[in-house]
Amino acid sequence: MSRVAVLQGGRSLERQVSLRSGARVTDALENLGHDVVVIDVGPDLVDRLREVRPDVAFIALHGRDGEDGTVQELLELVGVPYTGSGISACIRSFDKVLAKHAFRDADIPTPDFFAFTETAFKALGAANALPEIEERLDFPIVVKPAGQGSALGIKFADNAGAVPAALLAAFSYDDKVLLERFVHGPDLAISVLDGEALPIVEAVPVGERYDFEARYTVGQTEFVCPAQLPGGVTEAAQELAVRVWDVLGMRGMARVDVMLSEETGELHVLEANAIPGLTDISLLPQAAEAAGISYDALIQRLLDLAS
Repeated sequence: MSRVAVLQGGRSLERQVSLRSGARVTDALENLGHDVVVIDVGPDLVDRLREVRPDVAFIALHGRDGEDGTVQELLELVGVPYTGSGISACIRSFDKVLAKHAFRDADIPTPDFFAFTETAFKALGAANALPEIEERLDFPIVVKPAGQGSALGIKFADNAGAVPAALLAAFSYDDKVLLERFVHGPDLAISVLDGEALPIVEAVPVGERYDFEARYTVGQTEFVCPAQLPGGVTEAAQELAVRVWDVLGMRGMARVDVMLSEETGELHVLEANAIPGLTDISLLPQAAEAAGISYDALIQRLLDLAS
């Protein structure tokens, strides 16, 4: 039996999802016989860790401070092992722009993109380059904040007139935004557990596009696992996800989001998530279950991989 501090909540915009992940993780750890202390992460985190003196921290935080390397740095500072990826992998995966440049450098296919800070638009005239960006990416264009998860802040601009509003929405979440070529086709989530790809989950939204509302509104998206894909695509997508895992230096668990182009049949990596959701509707637990791994067994495995 271990004393486990479950880190959840926090101040990010994904707080509510984190609380749901943390509650389910806590139930599983208690079922497994561990001594569990739940910590809603805030300014007293270091003091709480010193007080509790856990054997390990189970990170159930999502979004800023939890997935971007911040809490990982604090845990290493106070000497508490933790679940999931280390500091550098979290930094690279959380910043979608850094991740996409890493994909390009490693010849991992990813949709064409441009990225700018708010300063570039306000002080360097980047807004005047929008016609060139729009011409090179073509419509529709996906506009998203560089550092948010759960599809927060993502907008689809179908024409030039829609781009300014999409940028404004994205900048309300982050000071750096990504403009990305839209890939039409199945949206695939490949979870990776200790370097091994699990069965693929396909998200099939009721509406045309998979956004935050579709992801978290009951009945708005159907999740198919294992995804029913053309011959060879499953294996290729899983191999691609493991390549992403290796390039970013991830450990423990991750989820790699991939689009399968209906037009070309090619796979395109969108991003990697260092701390995927662990709620009752999250994709990593669905993939694990399809692989014959119960939720409790998944949580114990992640605990065993903590370092």
